[in-house]
Amino acid sequence: MNWRFLPLSLVVWSCASTPGPRPLPTSVAVAATWVTETDTVAVETRWWLAFDDSLAVRLVEEALTNNHSLQIAATNVAASRAQARISGAAALPQVSASTSSLRSKRSNIGFPIPGGGAAPSTTSTTWSADVAASWELDLWGRVRSAHSASLADVQAVEADWEGARLSLVAQTLRSYFACVEAQRQVQLAGATVESYRVSNQQVQSRYERGLRPTLDLMLSRASLSSAESSLHQRRLQLDAATRQLEILVGRYPAGSLQSAASIPTLRNTVPAGLPAEILGRRPDLAAAERRLAAGDARVREARRALFPRISLTASGGHSSGELADLLNGDFGIWTLVGNITQPLFQGGRLRAGIDLANANADRAFIAYAQAALRAYAEVESGLAAEGLLAEQEKALTAASRESSDARTLAEQRYAKGLTDLLTLLTAQRSSFDADSRLLTVQRQRLDTRINLHLALGGGFPHNTDALAASGDTP
Repeated sequence: MNWRFLPLSLVVWSCASTPGPRPLPTSVAVAATWVTETDTVAVETRWWLAFDDSLAVRLVEEALTNNHSLQIAATNVAASRAQARISGAAALPQVSASTSSLRSKRSNIGFPIPGGGAAPSTTSTTWSADVAASWELDLWGRVRSAHSASLADVQAVEADWEGARLSLVAQTLRSYFACVEAQRQVQLAGATVESYRVSNQQVQSRYERGLRPTLDLMLSRASLSSAESSLHQRRLQLDAATRQLEILVGRYPAGSLQSAASIPTLRNTVPAGLPAEILGRRPDLAAAERRLAAGDARVREARRALFPRISLTASGGHSSGELADLLNGDFGIWTLVGNITQPLFQGGRLRAGIDLANANADRAFIAYAQAALRAYAEVESGLAAEGLLAEQEKALTAASRESSDARTLAEQRYAKGLTDLLTLLTAQRSSFDADSRLLTVQRQRLDTRINLHLALGGGFPHNTDALAASGDTP
């Protein structure tokens, strides 16, 4: 079964319908626009295409097809739909058919037995077939309320599945970009080791000629060993990130998956729209609202359980001593029974059921409000982080460039004997540290953008006007 194409629709059966949507249950004032200014555009569903990485796109598609956690979420949807069908069946007549046969023997004790001997007996066989039907007249809507709650539960579980799908895409992308960064960090760590090795060879040569003290040789060897240790640590991080990504996409964690050679660059802006719009876009909010609606329906069900239950039971069939007579109308039998059941004393069970339903509905009410506020916070935080990380990347880019120039100059001056070893080691360490932090910030910007897609419940098209104004090209 291909879980990617699991439909998010539900056929409503019998006379029940899903409860209508509920407004956001919070007294907190919602801003008319995001605090961080954005543009308003439509939503894109395959938002991972915006990262412009073909391997990332293939891995996302692979994860959506093979990930086991998503498949479990899909089975939850199937189970919820089956439960809703079970609940809806109570509103329809229940019909059953049965057949039976009875063979009996009777001894005629007490009659004279000429000449003595055993008492006479008779043997008879009776065949019967009947159809029975029962139906509760749901005058007060108790059964319909229960069915409506089940339908809302199905919609909530479907939203959970959509949320799991959205989360899986985000996890896959974050894991993939973590692999890309880890690979770049390994390359940088390797270059660092090579640079320190060259410096150590120079120090060793000068030490052997009596031109440098023992301290320089010790510092040089220590820096080289430290760089080699960092390289091993980076390789370990790459291995762990690769295996985690392989698990997400449903592969055996062999640690052999290859990622792109460089971290993608973000080119588009973030058009988020109005805050109220995310209520209809985020699967977790949709699920919370549907559970709130289900809770309201169960409160109605619990209250109407106090009312009388009216049901009809009817049966009809045939009974005869001959099997061939079962289709003969002369041997027909039927019954029709109506009954009214009014609860009088249940030890407080029904009243407690109402209290329980009210408590569950209140809990769903609060959970919905909490989820909505958390959604607003995630978007606002993500939008703020977008700008701050962009400025940090700009500063680190400048720092990396200046540190690289300083390292090159220090290496040249040390080779000519114009500077000491500590200056060289400091310049090298600063350069490689700036490059490493730049890679981390570039990956953090990608993670922030992914988190924004999660917070906004989907994607958005490229803002080409903003790109043209800034002079960038996609």
